[in-house]
Amino acid sequence: MTNKKTWFYLFIAPVIVALFCVVILPLLFGVYYSFTEWDGVTISGFVGFENYINVFKDEGFLKALWFTTKFSVVSIILINAIGLSLALIVTEKFKGSMLLRTIFFMPNLIGGLILGFIWQFIFIKAFSSVGDMLGIESLKTWLSTTETGFWALVIVMCWQMSGYIMVIYISYLQGVDESLLEAASLDGATEWQKFWQIKFPMIMPGFTVSLFMTLSNSFKLYDQNLSLTGGGPYNSTQMVAMNIFNTAFSQNKMGYAQAKGIIFFLIVAAISLTQVYITKKKEVEV
Repeated sequence: MTNKKTWFYLFIAPVIVALFCVVILPLLFGVYYSFTEWDGVTISGFVGFENYINVFKDEGFLKALWFTTKFSVVSIILINAIGLSLALIVTEKFKGSMLLRTIFFMPNLIGGLILGFIWQFIFIKAFSSVGDMLGIESLKTWLSTTETGFWALVIVMCWQMSGYIMVIYISYLQGVDESLLEAASLDGATEWQKFWQIKFPMIMPGFTVSLFMTLSNSFKLYDQNLSLTGGGPYNSTQMVAMNIFNTAFSQNKMGYAQAKGIIFFLIVAAISLTQVYITKKKEVEV
């Protein structure tokens, strides 16, 4: 028994060390630097909670936080709705379902920056050409306004993540007991009733996982924001991750950026843990 414990700790030791060096240690240093006036090279002085107070006075940060929140809410709803719909389609028994699964999942394999540049070309060139053909002026300036820039980011996020979320829902849909569905059919239940009363409660753990994944990814989005709109026009589509990056590397206010990062981390952690707690309570024991 002692031997097993020794081997257990021996094997997990590298993982624990790596986790401490890559995650925990940088977080502790980040918390320390957030209380200082640090430019990335030298610390000018210890400012206490001044950085944190200034964050809540920073209109640019608050504007970016509000934009990120709106984007996340819309993206979470659409991605989960589309992902679940695709999962329901491809879990039906028909020829080509496996091919469709592959096609729907493929966008997730493309990197965020490349994906953003591809869609930037589509929104600027393709939409402009269609706008010229149909005489629709709004299609010619799709990334030039805050409203259309917002929806451009949502479209790209949904296109990339829906296939990934689909795979999660598929794994849970395949675990639904067919005998329950057959019994419901014999009782005269409609397809909608079978889905809402049987399938959905049983895939609730998948909903918990999918909601957590889409929530964290939507809030932390940076690469597509950079390549698609660059935060423009006039920082109106700038998300929090980009705001923190610009504060750190464009303004060289590393300590202030760390304070923003800590606050953002606490906000996302609080929302994510609340979401997991609420959805976990609704899961059904199988």
